Amino acid sequence: MSEDSFDLGPRRHPRRMSLTPMIDVVFLLLIFFMLSSRFGMDAVLPVAGGAEGAGSEWQGAPRLVDISPDSVSLNGVETPEAELAGALAALMPEEGAAVILRPRDEADLQRLVSVMDGLRAKGFNNMILVE
Repeated sequence: MSEDSFDLGPRRHPRRMSLTPMIDVVFLLLIFFMLSSRFGMDAVLPVAGGAEGAGSEWQGAPRLVDISPDSVSLNGVETPEAELAGALAALMPEEGAAVILRPRDEADLQRLVSVMDGLRAKGFNNMILVE
């Protein structure tokens, strides 16, 4: 028997493998990981809300801190940020009394948080945020 006796017809080219199912799986994995991952750190700002709407009597001198993009004012008087805690301590009637924070002149959230962190580091934990 010679090779010519087994004629199987014209030679077929091997079929190319399709990449579409693999691409679909990659996109599904990409969507899964995008939806299940967390893209940032969630931070909670502990700010007093006035005891759920119940009124309380204010004690002591006013303690209103106006936060601007480039300055900080205590009761309308511009105060260097490094001296803010000392000036506030002189106005506190008791430890734990509230301090009112008011962002002004397009002050961004990061500026507000940095002032709050500075006050919290000096022991002022009761802060009320107003518009």
